[in-house]
Amino acid sequence: MAGPTGRGGSLGAALNDLLRTQVTPRHRLATYNAKHWHAQLSQLTGTRRGYEALETAGLDVRPGTLVKWLSDAEYNVRGSYRALIHTAYENVAVVPAEPLTDAVKNGQYEISGLVRTGNDERERGNRRAAPLRIDASRGDWTDIETRWLAGDLRGDDLEDLFVDEIIVSDIGAGTDGWEFGGSSYSVELR
Repeated sequence: MAGPTGRGGSLGAALNDLLRTQVTPRHRLATYNAKHWHAQLSQLTGTRRGYEALETAGLDVRPGTLVKWLSDAEYNVRGSYRALIHTAYENVAVVPAEPLTDAVKNGQYEISGLVRTGNDERERGNRRAAPLRIDASRGDWTDIETRWLAGDLRGDDLEDLFVDEIIVSDIGAGTDGWEFGGSSYSVELR
């Protein structure tokens, strides 16, 4: 039975695709795109979560003041208050990433695509060559997870970190390192 699979034009893209099927990445809610402080405040005051974000950001004004601000988009609100509104808005708009699960960090990975180490270059995961099998439990996921949680894990970076921290920890550095120069990869998690 096949497990979750990620696909992409590079190993990093396939890994990123796989991670996104297993845990929620850091992302921005599509409905939070207001630029002006008044529109942001209006949207925030429409939900309990928005009011909580305003309180957490430190906005402490009387209800009457809040009503004045909401009733007039041209009201002269101090810059410090506009900054607090913006901070609260961003805190609600951005959904944090879920931590990587034990299934992801301790799984068995099967990589299909062009793999090279030294003079050995072959298409893995076909009739002539088995997929490259990696036991991820031997690796150090610290840097990968830190960047994942920050929303700063791009395909190339993920590929480099996965090679250095996961593949090398499991099967070594290879003859001359590991290269994934193909244009199509799939990564299955078992």
